[in-house]
Amino acid sequence: MKDLDEFKKFRQKMNEKIFFYGNKQINRFFSLDSQSYREGALTEKVKELLGLATSTVLRCEDCITYHIIRAVQVGCSDEEIIETLEIALIVGGSIVIPELRRAVSTLEELRERQKKGINIDELV
Repeated sequence: MKDLDEFKKFRQKMNEKIFFYGNKQINRFFSLDSQSYREGALTEKVKELLGLATSTVLRCEDCITYHIIRAVQVGCSDEEIIETLEIALIVGGSIVIPELRRAVSTLEELRERQKKGINIDELV
């Protein structure tokens, strides 16, 4: 369970450092990113699953972790997440397998926290 806590700490620390510089373009991009995942024609669940599939194909470990956390937070089932990873594997091929392993490990860690009554809402 240490990995998710480290993920949260590092993400917060570095975002604070990035925002400290006050670069308008970077701030606008971060804002656009946040706004894109809000409910619209597509539900938040669908958008997080799309983010997960895309991040997996692109092999971005931080993004995969983020989108799995968010997918769980917005109520995605394990089956929905696994099917999303299945699509990523088909699109990305065998090179995606290491990310698939990490993604499933993260999902299991989140579910274990939930079983223990640990709030996962503060992770991102």
